[in-house]
Order: sequence, then structure tokens, then C-alpha cells
Amino acid sequence: MRSLKAQPIRVQVIAATCALLVPFALAEVWSDNRTRVEREDEVQGQASSVAATAATYLNQYLNGLDSMASALVRHPAVVGADRSQCDRLFREVLSYQPLLLNVMMSDVEGRLYGSGLPTEDTSVTMGYPLQVVTLGKPAISEVMVSQVARKPTIVLAYPVRKDDALVGVLGLSLDLIQLQTLFNGIPLPPGSVVTLTDAKGRVLARSLEPERFIGTVIGESQTPPRQVERMQVLTGLDGIRRFYGNAVVDRGPWLLSVGIPTGVAVARTTPQFRRSFVIADAAICAVLMMAVVLSGRMSRGVNRVRLAVQRIADGDLSPPEAGPVPNRELARLQDAFVTMAANLRETHDALDRQIEQERSTREALQSLQHQVVRQERLAAVGVLVSGVAHELNNPLQAILGTAELLERHGELKPDALEEIAFIKTQSGRAREIIRNLSRFSSQQSGPPSLVDMRDVIAEVVQLRQRNLDMSSITLEVQASTTRRVQANFTELEQVILNFVINAQQSIETSGRSRGRLLIRVYDAGKRVRVEVQDDGPGVAPEDEPKLFQPFFTTKPVGIGTGLGLSVSYGIIESYGGTIGYRRNAWGGATFFFELLAAVPAQRSGQWPVATGQPA
Repeated sequence: MRSLKAQPIRVQVIAATCALLVPFALAEVWSDNRTRVEREDEVQGQASSVAATAATYLNQYLNGLDSMASALVRHPAVVGADRSQCDRLFREVLSYQPLLLNVMMSDVEGRLYGSGLPTEDTSVTMGYPLQVVTLGKPAISEVMVSQVARKPTIVLAYPVRKDDALVGVLGLSLDLIQLQTLFNGIPLPPGSVVTLTDAKGRVLARSLEPERFIGTVIGESQTPPRQVERMQVLTGLDGIRRFYGNAVVDRGPWLLSVGIPTGVAVARTTPQFRRSFVIADAAICAVLMMAVVLSGRMSRGVNRVRLAVQRIADGDLSPPEAGPVPNRELARLQDAFVTMAANLRETHDALDRQIEQERSTREALQSLQHQVVRQERLAAVGVLVSGVAHELNNPLQAILGTAELLERHGELKPDALEEIAFIKTQSGRAREIIRNLSRFSSQQSGPPSLVDMRDVIAEVVQLRQRNLDMSSITLEVQASTTRRVQANFTELEQVILNFVINAQQSIETSGRSRGRLLIRVYDAGKRVRVEVQDDGPGVAPEDEPKLFQPFFTTKPVGIGTGLGLSVSYGIIESYGGTIGYRRNAWGGATFFFELLAAVPAQRSGQWPVATGQPA
């Protein structure tokens, strides 16, 4: 069996090269992975840095508002609670503070008496002044919808004092929707977001879709801003996964987060990936090409030697042609092979001469063996005939004599005379069989004559029809030839009768209640062929070579002597015919013989193609 590991040289070289390239491929994968990690760290660092910068911007802006509020709480119009003066002052402040939604003044009970935006309802009451009154210092409200501007806002509240007494509260309402404009100057990759959340996780400002997300609570349980990790990888409210950098705005305290999409790191890594991939693939392809070229040269040299070996294996011992080889080792191999081929040719010629001599000797030996075997068989039959012929002839003579005496009685009825005639006929047939058996053992045949096989078959049918009917065996005859053969009628009758009896006994010993026999006679080229076919169990394969040997039988003891087929073989062979056996489509046996036709077939007076007798 060919080994699964036995592969062509080219395949082995390429496989070894690929195996050597595996570490390089793994190194490339490791390098690409390290590059990706470094880019992710770089993006996270950028997010953290931008978050700190944005928090600085916001703190500076809030400090500016604190400075402005410090000036406003000391303004005479505010301290004196002059409504008209406060409204005018607040409108001026709003004109140069675009991120302020409104500037408001209320008393300690929260009643509004000053606003930068016009209000029709003078009874508006604010909730945030209570924090300032309670704490006695500036405070920040939670996210709410402004009662005046009707927009989301948070209010920076400052106490207003007169002679150290708290007389009111100044409120700076931040426009949360516009608050994200503070971060517009910060360069960020596309898809990045800046988010400002309070201590409860509510969104105060967002650079993307602020109207949609302001006031939304992020998560179910929130960590205090000062305890949040400075760098995180999270999925945002819009479902985009980002690297987040976090910074604390102390004023709130608020958490300012800058999120950069994770795809930015991938985008930054892709060009380097492509360059590394192109360089690595180019190197791998170059190495593989070199391996293919070198292995191809070596493979062609080895294949030239292999083809020469194959020609010798196929029997062509002509001198192999020496060709160019890529290296010294293959050149030496080629020279050694040429020498081996020459020696092999000489040895082959010597073996041919020896084999021819042995074949001639073996044929002569086989011929002698066949003659010895045949002589032994004939000797065995001769011994049997010499012992039986004399013992059978005497009773047959007595039977014939008695039958002739009975015929002379005039008072016998015609039926009895017919039975006596039948006894004489069968006795004569038995005497003829003994003579034929004697001739077989001595290789002497009786005088031949022109015999019509249909007449022989008709005689056999007449003899066996009654026995076949008693055994419920249907006999059918098919005759499609009118040509005759040169032979002895009784000998051919004996052969066909042996075939029929063997077929009947085969069906009976099989235990079947019914059977079928078919006798066919037809032209087979220049010969006439007779077949007896049955639907019995057939002959075992191991018994087929011994069918025509004397004394061989498969029948139970007392039923067969083993001489029927051997005598039939001798009869047919004496006429130069062939006899044999084969299995048939019914599953049973078909015994046949062929004899050379004596005259051409006639077109008139033919027997019926098929005749049959009902069982």
C-alpha cells in the first residue's frame, strides 16, 4: 500500500517552506495585534486628554459667570430690587452671553421680580431660591424646564445682600442645548461625543443630538463623578461603542466625558495593517516562488529517472536516455540506474531462456499426467466391467429366452404380448449398454450412423414420461433443428437418459413437491447442441471439477454408482464432441453436449419447435 506521507518532491518542498513561513505569519499577526492595542491606548489617551481640556473650558466659563454674577449682585438696581432697572440690565447681559437662557431676580420666597426675558405672568415662583436661602451661599439647581423660556436649563443661584441681610436671589439660567458649543473648538474624530452629566447621571449637555438626550439618566445606578474611572470602553446612548475619557467638573460636581468611537482606532490601524500585509505577502510569495522553481528543477530530474523505472516495470528494457539533472546527486543516481538497467536486461534474457525451457518441460509433464490419469480411470472402469458384464449377461439371456417362450403361447392377450415385447426391448437395451460400457473402457465405439436427435429424445421421453409424471415433474421439449449427427443411436440415448435421470433425482432429493425439466436441441454453428435443464438445487461449486470422474456421485448411498456421467463423457468424446455443465437461470443445473452436424438443416419437415407433456 502506498504511504500517505509519500508525496512528490515539489509538494514536500512547498510544504516545508510553508511550515518555515508559519512563524513569520504568526509574528505578523502578533505585530498587527500589538499595533491595534497601541492605537486603542492612543485613542483612549486622546479621549482622556480632551476630556480634561473640555473640563478646563467649562470651568473657565463657569468662573466667568461667577465673576459676572459677583458684579451683578452688587449692582444698585439688583440690591434695590428695581424691577424695570433689573429687566433692562438683565437684557443687556443676555445680549453678550449667548449661552445664558435667562437672568432672573427673585425675593427670598422665590417670587420673580426681574427677568431678562419678558414675562406676562408676574406671579411666577422659582424653586431654586430656597437652596440659597437655606445654605446662605451660591447653589446650582437640578435639570428643569424654564418656566419663562420653556427650555431645559440649570440655574446658577447667587445670594443678593443688602447691609449683610439676604434680600434676594440672582439666577443665571444656562441654555443646556447651546452649552455644547463650548466644545466646538476641540478637534475630535467624526462620531465623537462630549457629554456632561450631573451626580445623578442625568445628561446636562451633549454635543450630538442634545434635544434628544438632555435630561436622560445614564444607567440605573450611578457612581459619584469623583469615583468614575478616568478611561472606559462603553456603549453610548446611541448604541455606538466608544473609548471614553472622563474628567470631573468640581462646580457640580459634574462628570464631563469625551467619547471617541472604537472604529477610529481600527481606522488608524488599517493603513499599517495594509502595509504590513503587502510586505509580508510579497516576502512569502517570493519565498514560495523560489521554492517552486527549485523544487520544479529537482522534480523534473527525479521524474526522468522515475519514468525510466516505469518503462522497465512495464517491460520495456531498452537503454534509458541520460538527460540533464540539476545537481551532482541526481547525476550519480542516473548513472547508477543506467548500469542497473543494463544488468537487468541481461538477467531478464537469461530468465526468459530458463522459463521457456521450464515451460516445455511442464507441458510434457502435464501431457504425461493426463495420460496416466486417463489410463487409471479406464483401468478402473475396465475392472468393473470385467466383473459385472458376465454376471449381467447371463440373467439377461434368461430373461430374453423366457420372454420368447411366453410369446409362443397362443392364448395370450394382445396387451400381454405388448408387455412381453417391451421386456424384450429393454433387455436388449440393457445388453447394448453393457456392450457400450465395455467399449468405453477399451476406447472402442460401436458402428456410427446418421442419427436424428429428435428421435433419440422421443425415445427418452417415452421411457421416462411415466416416472416423471409420478414425481410431478413437467417435461418440455424444444427442438429447432433437422440436422443429424454421425453416432450410435443407443449411445446418444444413454447419454440423454443419464442427463434426465440425474435431473429427476436432483429435484426429488431436494424435497420439492413439483419440478420442471426442459430438453432443448438446436443448431450451434456447425454443431448440434443438446441441453437438459432442471430447476433443482444445482451442483455445489466444489463438486463441479469432479462431475465426470468415474465413481463420483453426490447421491445418497444406494441411488447412484457414479458411472453415468463418466460413461456419457467417454461416449461424447469418442465422437469428437464436447460435454459440460453450467448453472441456469432457474437456479438448477444444465448438462449439455455438442456433436458435429452431418448434413445441413432442411427447411421442410421440421419437428415442432416445442412439445410438452403435462405433469
